[in-house]
Amino acid sequence: MIRSSVAIAAGKLARGLSRLRGGGSALPGLVTETLDPQVLAHALSGLPGGIVVVSGTNGKTTTTKMVVALLRAHGQRVFTNPTGSNFTRGVISAMLAEVPLNGRLDADWAVLELDEAHALHFAATVAPTHALLLNVARDQLDRFAEIDQTAQLLTQLAEQTTLGVVLNVDDSFIARIRRRVADGVQVNWFGVDPSCADRLPELQEADVRAPEADGAAALPDSADTSLLLVHDERSFTVTGSADVGPLTLQQRGLAAMINATAATAIARLVLADDFDPAVAASALATVTPPFGRGEVIDVDGHPLELVLVKNPAGFTVALGTYGSEPVDTLIAINDNYADGRDVSWLYDVSFESLAEHGVALTSGVRAFDMALRLQYDGVPVGDVEPDLDAALDRFLTEHSGRPTRIFCTYTAMMHLRRRLAARYGLARFGEDAA
Repeated sequence: MIRSSVAIAAGKLARGLSRLRGGGSALPGLVTETLDPQVLAHALSGLPGGIVVVSGTNGKTTTTKMVVALLRAHGQRVFTNPTGSNFTRGVISAMLAEVPLNGRLDADWAVLELDEAHALHFAATVAPTHALLLNVARDQLDRFAEIDQTAQLLTQLAEQTTLGVVLNVDDSFIARIRRRVADGVQVNWFGVDPSCADRLPELQEADVRAPEADGAAALPDSADTSLLLVHDERSFTVTGSADVGPLTLQQRGLAAMINATAATAIARLVLADDFDPAVAASALATVTPPFGRGEVIDVDGHPLELVLVKNPAGFTVALGTYGSEPVDTLIAINDNYADGRDVSWLYDVSFESLAEHGVALTSGVRAFDMALRLQYDGVPVGDVEPDLDAALDRFLTEHSGRPTRIFCTYTAMMHLRRRLAARYGLARFGEDAA
């Protein structure tokens, strides 16, 4: 107890100093965790509801935000890591804003977005009661070696979950985790309704595969399954024990609809008979896009959409949602550690949808690599400006009064988002997630 109190006090001090200097979100958590490696177990193990971990390659931040909204709309007190800092130190940093010196959070649930590897580090300290496993795609292979390694990390997380797991029936890597879940742990599912199969090619091109026979055979034909039923480009219903919707999200695209379906599935599992479909539909409709994930920023009366892309899956889905629109476009590609050093994945993405309107600027550490990749697909590029600040200034000045869009990798997005926040008075967010 004394050790946790000292660690939390030191972390709060580091947090205060970091905020004064405009620093990142993870350093205070690192200070706290170094002084007391068991601080998370002390803070979270006594929550009356439980601990929900959301993990997978794509959609963690958006889905976590939706799960939090669903539970809070049902009257639950929820602690989460809202900045998207998905390492354990980021979770601790978020906790420092709410936890008293005695180390006990005043919450019913913890809903945490966690990086695939750090989810295991977290589970070794405090076992999650529930896990929502989204998908597996090629992402940062310099960190995770290969897709099978990522799938194995998520499998181990499912093995350590104590009460319930929600799996993606449309992703073979996730579906077959069913065989490794412990006896007595509830398994529920989410996916896309078979009647909407014509809408799946954009996802299948993005490394999402139909389930293998053993995964499909495990899918129960019951209320344990939440399926996405798409009505049009914006409207959909989540089917299950009772339909949620029809509803329209503030975030565009099929990927956002699938994230909402996943969030609904885990909310149904943890709330059980207290789950109210009408309350859920209302809550999902009010969720704004997390920063950089299709976030729309008002730039002098005109929209600028900031779209995170970090692997073939994410970029393919983003282009399917935004790519054919007549919008002035900047693409910013970095290769820092949090982005993944190897950007050869850009050659697994088709950029032909950008050919008609072209790309105004490419920027970032790999600005020239991106321009070359676009040239191979016949996409005209206005200019190359590796410096992100200079590129943003030029882009906003030269395309003033027009709708604009920026596709960017993680560290480029965080850099540009900070500059946009300073310029247009936006809320600031943490810096050090991956």
